[in-house]
Amino acid sequence: MGFTRAELNAFRGGTLPDLLGPEVRLLFVGINPGLQTIAVQAHFGRRGNRFYPALYRAGIVDRLIDASAGFSPDDRARLEQRGIGITSLVAGATARADELSTSELTAGALSLTERVARIRPRAVAMLGITAYRIAFARPKALVGRQPESIGGAQLWVVPNPSGLNAHETVESLAASYREAAVAAGIDVLEPPSPEPLARD
Repeated sequence: MGFTRAELNAFRGGTLPDLLGPEVRLLFVGINPGLQTIAVQAHFGRRGNRFYPALYRAGIVDRLIDASAGFSPDDRARLEQRGIGITSLVAGATARADELSTSELTAGALSLTERVARIRPRAVAMLGITAYRIAFARPKALVGRQPESIGGAQLWVVPNPSGLNAHETVESLAASYREAAVAAGIDVLEPPSPEPLARD
């Protein structure tokens, strides 16, 4: 599903509903939606984002989800049945997360804390250490489980799946996501075998 730059710019400030099933065990928190995500109304909807490949490699879902044209009903149900929820720290869409101000991130942290208390997941996984440090005023925080909780849930900071986070691979993302999923009580699956290399 292709959009022109002008069409995508029309989605600035747009929002999309949280993905929340009846029992959320692990709530993933993106920084804020991108323009493509709003256009297709599916979290991490930009083609090439590594979030769903990492979930698959982590054994959190049993097949690769493609949200680039929106969620299929089956994919949405699959995430909900596995206890996965998805929300955003800041609701409004921008082209890049670094367009957000400190005040927007700080306000997002307060709103997220209230939301987590309502949703009551076992664990929260914040996708991005830099945004977390700013939003929660934790300048020395490191990736991994945090010493404090949020809204009664374990708090984890895991790497952002954006391609701009170039030093992370799908495998390293998957390892972090799997650790948070196990802590949340999700019965993770055996990770799929790496695809064999094609031969000439």
